[in-house]
Amino acid sequence: MPHSLTTDQAMRYSRQIMLSGFDLDKQEILMNANVLLVGVGGLGCAAAQYLVAAGIGNLTLVDDDVVENTNLQRQILHTEENIGMNKCASAKLALKRLSQHTQIRTLEKRQDDEQLSTLLKEYDLVLDCSDNLATRNQLNQVCYANKTPLVSGAAIRMEGQIFCVLPRQNSACYACLSQLFKEQDLSCMEAGVMSPVVGIIGSSQALEAIKILTDFGQVINNGLLLFDGMAMQWQKFNVPKKSNCPVCI
Repeated sequence: MPHSLTTDQAMRYSRQIMLSGFDLDKQEILMNANVLLVGVGGLGCAAAQYLVAAGIGNLTLVDDDVVENTNLQRQILHTEENIGMNKCASAKLALKRLSQHTQIRTLEKRQDDEQLSTLLKEYDLVLDCSDNLATRNQLNQVCYANKTPLVSGAAIRMEGQIFCVLPRQNSACYACLSQLFKEQDLSCMEAGVMSPVVGIIGSSQALEAIKILTDFGQVINNGLLLFDGMAMQWQKFNVPKKSNCPVCI
């Protein structure tokens, strides 16, 4: 049964509720939403904290990795005390300190296609905060098959990107994008990354997720948003739906 905002919650989220076009009903949509977030690294830490702060009701974190010293430069939910701890468990501790209103589940292992398909029946949206191309392609395929919105982000060096997949709107998918740009599968370990860049991209993913869930504002649809941290510029490129795409035909 859907939950209604209490007076205390309405006050807590009042700065959102007072936005033109964003009201109590949209805040209640967030409070009742179920979001799956894959990857609790730099992007996931930034996205998760803003989703929780904004009042998302249910958040599931998926990651099989553990916190390492080299993560602390950009993965802001983890601390020195959490080195060696699973990233989901570490992030949950920080997020619970931020707000008790969000129900947080953790899955501390990678999910195969069948497990993801079963999982997605419970969720309204997926955030892809992973750090590898194989996971992005897997999430894209499973989300499109299950008609679940996907907000995908990536960051490397001084650059970042955001791409939304909206199956119910018959949008282009990540496979359409890959045919255009032939993305390289680079890691932060190989190429490096500037700390605030992952924060900018992860926060932007959270914003797009909120907009999709509440039908608020203009969502990135059939487009790739690129961030250049060196020049401090955003660019948007159209991504047409491919007629021969193996995922979204």
